[in-house]
Amino acid sequence: MVSMRPMKIDASQRSLGLAVALTLASCGDDSVTSETSSSSAETSDTSATSSDSSSSTGDGDGDPSGDGDGDPTGDGDGDGDGDGDPSGDGDGDPTKFDLADEPDTDRNMGPSCEVVEGELDALPPCDQSAPAESFDPVVQWEWFGEGLHVNAITTPLVANLSDDNNDGSIDLCDIPDIVVMTHDGLNNAPERLWVLDGATGAVHWDLDLGLSFSQVPALGDVDGDGEVEIVAVTAANELVIVSHDGEIELQVAVAQASSYRPALGLADFDNDGEVEIFMGNRILDAQGNQVMSADAEPLNFYHASAAADLDGDGDLELVIGRSAYHHDGSVYYQANQITASHAQIGDLDDDGEPEVLLSGGDGLSLIEHDGTVTFVHQTPGGDPPVNNNWRRPAAIHDFTADGNAEFSVSSANHYNVIRGDFSLAWAAPVADLTGAAGGTAFDFLGDGSAEAIYGDESSLFVFDDSGQVVLEVPRLSRTTTEYPVVADVDNDGSAELVVVSESDLPGNSATVQVIRDAEDRWVPARRIWNQHTYHVTNVREDGRIPQHEPPHWDYLNTFRTQAQAEDGVCLPEPVG
Repeated sequence: MVSMRPMKIDASQRSLGLAVALTLASCGDDSVTSETSSSSAETSDTSATSSDSSSSTGDGDGDPSGDGDGDPTGDGDGDGDGDGDPSGDGDGDPTKFDLADEPDTDRNMGPSCEVVEGELDALPPCDQSAPAESFDPVVQWEWFGEGLHVNAITTPLVANLSDDNNDGSIDLCDIPDIVVMTHDGLNNAPERLWVLDGATGAVHWDLDLGLSFSQVPALGDVDGDGEVEIVAVTAANELVIVSHDGEIELQVAVAQASSYRPALGLADFDNDGEVEIFMGNRILDAQGNQVMSADAEPLNFYHASAAADLDGDGDLELVIGRSAYHHDGSVYYQANQITASHAQIGDLDDDGEPEVLLSGGDGLSLIEHDGTVTFVHQTPGGDPPVNNNWRRPAAIHDFTADGNAEFSVSSANHYNVIRGDFSLAWAAPVADLTGAAGGTAFDFLGDGSAEAIYGDESSLFVFDDSGQVVLEVPRLSRTTTEYPVVADVDNDGSAELVVVSESDLPGNSATVQVIRDAEDRWVPARRIWNQHTYHVTNVREDGRIPQHEPPHWDYLNTFRTQAQAEDGVCLPEPVG
């Protein structure tokens, strides 16, 4: 039994109260599941709780050499181990975004079950914020894996992959699914692919393809058939594309595909209506053929490149880190004074143009959309640029409710929110000493103030806009570049939070936890999170990849964070 502190946000001080206990028990067997299982997840409404901050339970990525490849041998091959009623009608009823006791697969949550052409979402407009004391998190369900496969160390992904209401179509009237990868033991073994029901955690299907350890797949309609595929890479350097129901559609050798284990992404780089696959320093077509590569560009282990239209010509560039390339392989810019870094993109100086934020082993850097370098290897807050301290993916959002975008990033000992001028807004202590975990954000109450979300080696944290902890829940991981995600995973009209753990670590946290508000008062969220470099405009809510991707810095100006409702905000109209 693990004791924890669940928390409610008060309108004035946004602090937490209430303490309960949550029992974490392992379940599962050694069988391989191909049919939907109703007994593989534990569904509960116990309050999500928090433990006192503890010292690290793991060594981050399992690599004492500090080179970030997850290999403890250090040989560099990466192979090692009021009445509460804001409506004003006086009935004392607080706003609830989910009024059903159980998920209703027949209910149409949006204008239709499908995204209208020219739109990104089928979510209805949202003109209500949640009541002030509606941050009351509980565990909706938890899944402990099956057999030896109880360890997850990659970012969970969300999309509709199953026809839950049996109407012959997979669409937004069905329950979203959660895609996770697991490995047995703590030795960086190949990963197994699982698809779980978002409402209950029941296993739809799983597949053992020997996927590359901790490489984050991508979800999307790759072949234009209207259904979501899963794109991943095996440890044997093969690109695999798996259908929504677990059938292998493509398995083809791609040289060095698993090298550095980069996160995969999907985009239509040249606006031709065909989806490309990008990872690290290359672009592939949907058949695995190489479109371009920049082999000389250095990568981090678990590298996360990005796609964006930096030059404003309508098509996308591949932003590998310090350099950006046109989709034909020609150089857009190079900044060779900057070391290998993860790339994040947003408007951080309010000039209407995107900047490229880089997070690497030597610190943080910033490049303007035209390649002009603004900052090089900065360490706001003071944590030194050693080991993997700053080599971690960042998230972009308005964290401080001032109308400007900031970014959040871990530096091993702290989780930081940093302004666009690289001054520190706040820092909170965490413990991720040699890992490389990322974070996200979401305005759960729709009050204009987003909560920052981060998981270190031993805890999931939710912080308020001044860096105070409002939720701390045990989770266990050696950490690579995984991070929690927010989505409406049960199609109930209210957001949920999804986090993974390595359950073999002492403490036995659930492999997957889904956390919701006790009364489903958190505001609506999209029902998709399709890749590591998710930024809303990169994918429609139905999993289709836009032929012409809207610039996300003009739309929401976020990166690795979730949208609320169709316009990104969920606030009542101002009075007067």
